[in-house]
Amino acid sequence: MAELAEKMDQAVRAMVDREGKYLTFVLDKEEYGIGILKIKEIIGMMPITPVPQTPDYVKGVINLRGKVIPVVDLRLRFGMDEIGYTERTCIIVVEIEGQAGIILIGIVVDAVSEVLNIKGEDIEDTPTFGTKLDTEYILGMAKMEGGVKILLDIDQILTHQELESVRAMKKEKQGSPKPAEAPQEQAT
Repeated sequence: MAELAEKMDQAVRAMVDREGKYLTFVLDKEEYGIGILKIKEIIGMMPITPVPQTPDYVKGVINLRGKVIPVVDLRLRFGMDEIGYTERTCIIVVEIEGQAGIILIGIVVDAVSEVLNIKGEDIEDTPTFGTKLDTEYILGMAKMEGGVKILLDIDQILTHQELESVRAMKKEKQGSPKPAEAPQEQAT
């Protein structure tokens, strides 16, 4: 009986842990959500500096007010087709918690939708697909107005190894010397 009560307690705690405000966005006509507390800001597309020898989904780095931030294209990370960026494409800057601390990463999404307050009872566990499908990054499925929004655990989007390579890439870019300015011509 005590075991049953403990399992019920865990289920209630899991439901409450997932409840809250989520920023929703679109990727390939599907709606996703990220907990609002993980989001630092939303910015329009800006020039991304490519970094050699990185996976396809790592687009490079951006300079955001003096901070070098790695950028990951979430479509490519999820194995979707690459599409051209539009005026609705944007970068969501998120805080990812890894073993070595917190790192800021930009994720490219097709479009940002809205902020929703999602109740714990509207969130179901990720279904098992009967295969060795990697669903570690899915926090749950939110049932909304006849549809489903996939809630992401942003801390699980990149594996520990991928996160470390992104962290190393960021340090390398921050440490590289700035290009020297061209000499000014003197007036004669």
